[in-house]
Amino acid sequence: MLLGRTANGIYWMNRYIERAENMARLIDAGMRMALTRTSSSADEWTSVILSAGVEATFRERHDDFSAETVTDFLLRDTSNPSSVMSAIETARNNGRMVRTALTRETWESINEAWMSLKRMLGSPVDQRDVPAVLDAIKRETALIRGAFHGTMLRNEIFDFSQIGTFVERADNTARILDVKYYVLLPSISWVGSTLDNYQWESILRSVSAHRSYRWVYEADYRPANIADYLILNNRMPRSLAYCYRNIAESLAYLADDYGELHACHKTAGETMAKLEVGNVKTIFDAGLHEFLSCFIRDNYRLGDEVAQNYRFH
Repeated sequence: MLLGRTANGIYWMNRYIERAENMARLIDAGMRMALTRTSSSADEWTSVILSAGVEATFRERHDDFSAETVTDFLLRDTSNPSSVMSAIETARNNGRMVRTALTRETWESINEAWMSLKRMLGSPVDQRDVPAVLDAIKRETALIRGAFHGTMLRNEIFDFSQIGTFVERADNTARILDVKYYVLLPSISWVGSTLDNYQWESILRSVSAHRSYRWVYEADYRPANIADYLILNNRMPRSLAYCYRNIAESLAYLADDYGELHACHKTAGETMAKLEVGNVKTIFDAGLHEFLSCFIRDNYRLGDEVAQNYRFH
């Protein structure tokens, strides 16, 4: 059986790789949202910080929520454990700790991403260069993912990596959706307007779902359809349903390997059941913000339970 130390390294390595990419996606969403504002963009950048869950740390270092301060904090600031630089550093440290559990291709892709991003983020990024930097971050993390999926044995190492990746990804998708619905919409009178539709389209672009959404819904940008796609569509790689299908599958493999079920299995099953409501109207009727807040809380609990149940912290 896998040692707790190795499981810990694999799990957190993949969570932090996913987190680095997610921070880039949050910044991308904030930039797109700010472009739609006719007044101050501070609300958009405040919502990005809230979505990232780092408001307290940010306020300790900055007084204003501007594009410059927020992007630098989320990209480069090592006092922020969720910044891209901190995340890729932590991912590499965990990968080095479990080096013998990784293929050569996987380790080299992690190390090369760390070196590339360290050079890129070694000094403040000009706002004109931010889009290119975000694309580079997403490309480097995609290369790691490709090396991992193309070379790793599908054993318990792979299962812990999948759980770490999809717990982190589900959290990000839920937070981006919640920010749009609860924080960014300026007024109820804007619902259904050109601005509202552009903001929803920006959400799709921030999770690389713009083109695939058009294949399914033929470019009909309706909030209910977009929420359905990002919450309930189990073929969309960043949807909540897709994430939890993969989490449940990996937990089932671990249950077979270890011959026992834990609290995390129950939590994953309960969350899966909530994602099988079948109709997004049910979610909207109960309140999208309430649904997403509950999901984020349950997803956070699942992450803790996996660590506790398999004895790593």
